[in-house]
Amino acid sequence: MNIVALILAGGQGTRLGVITEYLAKPAVPYGGKYRIIDFAISNCVNSGIYNVGVLTQYRPHVLNKHLGIGRPWDLDIKTGGLTILPPYVSSTDQSWYMGTADAIYQNVEYIDTYDPDFVLILSGDHIYKMDYNEMIDFHIEKNADATIACMEVPLNEAHRFGIMVTDSFGKIVEFQEKPKEPRGNLASLGIYVYSWKVLKKLLIEDAKDPNSEHDFGKNIIPRMLEEKNNLVAFNYEGYWRDVGTLESYWESNLELLGPLPLLNIHDVNWKIYTQSEELPPAFISDKANLSGSLISEGCEVYGEVHNSVLFQGVIIEEGAIVKDSVIMNRCIIRKGAYIEKAIIAENAEIGENVKIGIGEFKENKFNSKIYNSDITLIGFNVSIPSNISIGKNVVIGNSVKDIPDDVPSGGYVL
Repeated sequence: MNIVALILAGGQGTRLGVITEYLAKPAVPYGGKYRIIDFAISNCVNSGIYNVGVLTQYRPHVLNKHLGIGRPWDLDIKTGGLTILPPYVSSTDQSWYMGTADAIYQNVEYIDTYDPDFVLILSGDHIYKMDYNEMIDFHIEKNADATIACMEVPLNEAHRFGIMVTDSFGKIVEFQEKPKEPRGNLASLGIYVYSWKVLKKLLIEDAKDPNSEHDFGKNIIPRMLEEKNNLVAFNYEGYWRDVGTLESYWESNLELLGPLPLLNIHDVNWKIYTQSEELPPAFISDKANLSGSLISEGCEVYGEVHNSVLFQGVIIEEGAIVKDSVIMNRCIIRKGAYIEKAIIAENAEIGENVKIGIGEFKENKFNSKIYNSDITLIGFNVSIPSNISIGKNVVIGNSVKDIPDDVPSGGYVL
């Protein structure tokens, strides 16, 4: 049985605001020292799948550097291994993936070099741990043309997903792409197993269709249903998160905390591999006050940290207080600073006695669709001068230098 995994990692992730201004969503830091794409790649390796292609597109430089030749995942092998697959200029002068199906179609030759029985198609921007062998075995058992991993979601959230309607045997009889009026709550997780001969034929036909959007959800799956292909739903019951919004990203990071976290990233039987700096163990001062937090390598903590995630190399000076926050790599929180319910991106410096996340919630004046919670976001490479107050639901853009003395709730500096 020969399997090729393809990870769609070209997404822009606009709902993460300034975090994805200069990097692709799969490259966003997560969980203290990882990047989001580490989970899909680690799942492949832990499942014994070593032919892995990563399809890149938007802002790929940080992602490409992180992936390298695949060494952290033991994918730096002569036959197979990790291959980065950017768009390229074809005979039709097309150089940009037009949709998810087109991204796979443009790489048919790469897939064919392995002569696979099955192709595993994954999203590079979800957080979960999954043994893909269980899904592949299910696919074979059901003699399916396509198997789609699904899980039940609250009905009021079903409009955010592709929704599967199945019969009593788990066969998919109807598919609704992000429906306004969903007929069910069985949501697609963006994890697919396809029989390659069936999928290849469909992709070639779809590429010739001038009216197609060349998308799996909008075109390939509906066409398979029309042509009476055997599509089945594989029910997944573990932890899975689409961290596509600031609130879901913040929540998912904090779900790693506590004695019984919703997702155990320290499981030695299912390791999450990554490319990260080799740093000494964290230093915790005897004057520090910690509770329910994840403190990564290279951190120095002299102040208070509660229910928060500190990435590698973060410094919390004496008298500083951090609560319910995500602090990315190499940030410095100076003396007397107070931070609550914030996401602070890499290389930020928060000056002495700065207050972040105070006051009452107000609608964001820049973009209320992206910035719509109590969370305040400080961008990459920002230096906030001492004694400044910043309210809730505020965004400070990447590399911003001029910051007023006070930024009220709902404000922005870009």
